[in-house]
Amino acid sequence: MKRIGILSDTHGTFDAPLEEFLRDVDEIWHAGDIGSLELADRIARFKPLRAVSGNIDGGDVRRVWPEFTAFRCEEVEVLMTHIGGWPRHYDPRAVRRIQQVRPRLFIAGHSHILRVMYDPVYELLHVNPGAAGCYGFHKVRTAVRLTIDGSEMRDMEVGEWPRADR
Repeated sequence: MKRIGILSDTHGTFDAPLEEFLRDVDEIWHAGDIGSLELADRIARFKPLRAVSGNIDGGDVRRVWPEFTAFRCEEVEVLMTHIGGWPRHYDPRAVRRIQQVRPRLFIAGHSHILRVMYDPVYELLHVNPGAAGCYGFHKVRTAVRLTIDGSEMRDMEVGEWPRADR
């Protein structure tokens, strides 16, 4: 059993509210727009980190973190990217990867909009954790926690915090 914290669009922010929300997770998965290698390293010192680069991430971040990552957590195949879309509105590159990997969990960021949807076409759970940072149009910062136990995904929780502009 693993408790997972899912973030996206931190844009350089990893503060006390996020640390508190993620304190009891086993791993953090970041769906891009991290902001810097320094921030990725800071998150990785806090908890083991899996991440992808996003469209605002510079070349240094892109050299370390790929555009897509596919992996297995417990008995669940996971695919994660930054610009992936959502069911019936996937980015074409994401569709190709979804068809190749056949994930049960697809995580994408970019939109700054929290979205959790089941996709009956590809038989997967789509999660966009929204934006955890303070940059962008969103008014509320969000992140997601869930438990993966064998082949079961359960106990999903959403954290919400007011956005404090820097």
